[in-house]
Amino acid sequence: MNLNCGFVGLPNVGKSTLFNALSKNNIAAENYPFCTIEPNTGIVEVPDNRLNELTKIYQPEKTIHNTVEFIDIAGLVKNAHQGEGLGNQFLSQIRSVKVIIQVVRFFNDNNITHVENRVDPLDDMEIINTELILADIKTVERSLEKNEKLVRANKPEGILAKEVLSNLLEHLNNGFAARSFKRVSKENVCIKNLFLLTDKPMIYVANVDDDGGKSEQLEKASLVAKKNSSSFIKINGKLESEMAEFEEEEKEMILKDYNIDESGLSVLIKEAYKTLGLETFFTCGEKEVRAWTMKKGSQAVEAAGEIHTDFSTKFIKAEIFSYGDAISNKEKINELKTMGLVKMVGRDYIMQEGDIAYFIKGQ
Repeated sequence: MNLNCGFVGLPNVGKSTLFNALSKNNIAAENYPFCTIEPNTGIVEVPDNRLNELTKIYQPEKTIHNTVEFIDIAGLVKNAHQGEGLGNQFLSQIRSVKVIIQVVRFFNDNNITHVENRVDPLDDMEIINTELILADIKTVERSLEKNEKLVRANKPEGILAKEVLSNLLEHLNNGFAARSFKRVSKENVCIKNLFLLTDKPMIYVANVDDDGGKSEQLEKASLVAKKNSSSFIKINGKLESEMAEFEEEEKEMILKDYNIDESGLSVLIKEAYKTLGLETFFTCGEKEVRAWTMKKGSQAVEAAGEIHTDFSTKFIKAEIFSYGDAISNKEKINELKTMGLVKMVGRDYIMQEGDIAYFIKGQ
């Protein structure tokens, strides 16, 4: 399962710097607007200490992490929906991502100009949110116009679409994101093919400096995120950038000095998984120990399909045991079945976070 996240924000909010630090890329991150024009991409391994522990147990030929694709998209400005700045280009690029990561500047640095000549995180959030909503309003209006032919022909699907999209348009015009628009499954059919920007999950990232940001501003910004049915985290982008080339042990020492529990990369990816409702399962053996991504609540046959379609179409059964049991009995890892810790399950078994699976398929 491929996971990609698009970094968006106003120019000079530290978006490209944070992208570079997390993806270990070296793209331009200069002190002028629209430094990023074409989207830059980076593939990042998902940090997971469980995979390291399983590698110690199985001593495989190779260990393979889950990965996330990060995409650094050109900065957005006011009136982007009307083509200002790189507006149209920006809006087309963002439609391809599964999660929008909106980077918001909370740090103060007189050497880095702000496109609005001031640092006001709440106003920055409002600009981005407004531009995305306005772009969606145009999309919905166009869809309603095209749908009129079906309405005039008295087609049931056209009548349903008119009602749903008219209600959605009112919701957007009231300043709310499409993701907070309540709809049932048959109504969602009318919406999902529009690929609305504000229907995508969003994570706000407060790009703070060493003092961690002003608590009052952070609290207000968190409430804005909640209003927009989005999550909110904070990352010290400058610190992440400085640590980017360090070894893991050195990074841990620096984070400890700053009283930070885990790296920005780890925090962000965990939030992305949570936002999308994703979980991890493992396959383990002498040749390979590997992490896989699945939707929360996946059946065994669906998880098997993440490995290869053959495992799904020719699924017979699966042997499952938990990560916790593997760690607790690592000296007896090959005896788990005789210890009664391995479950033999069918295709409908609901996979759990951290399950270790061996799938058996037919010919």
